[in-house]
Amino acid sequence: MSKEISDRSCSKGPPASRPRRISPDELRNTKSGPVFIIASGNSAKHFPIHEFADIPMITMNGAISMFADTDIKPFFYVCSDNDFPRQQPELFATAMGLSENVALWEDQFEVIETQPSGHTLSLKKAPRASFLATLFDREQSFVRKTSFLSKRSKDIGFSKNIAAGCFDARTVMYLALQIAYHLGFNKVFLVGFDLNQAAGRFYETAQGKRSPCGLDQHYHTRILPSLKLMADAVIDERFQVYNLSATSRVPTHIIQKVSVDDAKRLLASSMPGPSKTGY
Repeated sequence: MSKEISDRSCSKGPPASRPRRISPDELRNTKSGPVFIIASGNSAKHFPIHEFADIPMITMNGAISMFADTDIKPFFYVCSDNDFPRQQPELFATAMGLSENVALWEDQFEVIETQPSGHTLSLKKAPRASFLATLFDREQSFVRKTSFLSKRSKDIGFSKNIAAGCFDARTVMYLALQIAYHLGFNKVFLVGFDLNQAAGRFYETAQGKRSPCGLDQHYHTRILPSLKLMADAVIDERFQVYNLSATSRVPTHIIQKVSVDDAKRLLASSMPGPSKTGY
């Protein structure tokens, strides 16, 4: 991480003005086209971020370190782990200083020490599945598993309108996917979405701080069922999702795996005219 950026983000200068809070309704369907979502999987270290600098990017947790020595600002930074700001204060401070928009659980903004320099978006969890919740979801904001018999199934869903709430699925990437859908992006490329706990995170070192990881604990019970629901009921011609991690644990029949060259071709087919990256 750039020492200059880290020092600037953690400085104890005079308090900045309170960042403007934006509502989900302000953001809904305000974007279109492609977006990259940058996660922390080990494969992300090989991603040529500068080649895609003109595409909006959403990042999360410690993956912000990929942006620290670049001129690229994340369009959105997402963090669903209440402990991450305490476990990785320098990385979190860097995210607050670099990101255009920051999305946290609504109660997180009241306790974090470093306030965002950009806009803020408060997230709330979707209500658990029930007959009444389904009855009052008149806008059909949620896609859910149809069974109410399983207690775990009541927490599995996908939100098409995060103003009504969203599902965490025990991985922040799933939150980012719902934000991307809500914003209106229709071609989503996932970077570093390995879900391989043993391989670790791309920014971690043997000497550095490491945050706890619960991927193995939740993969089969929450993460994979949620991704399968998204693949079956959300992904279509209007919302396409591609996984750039060749080593991802997620089966390709759930999220299609593509290479960086494949991503360039897909972008070229959907973006007429010359671009900064030349594809």
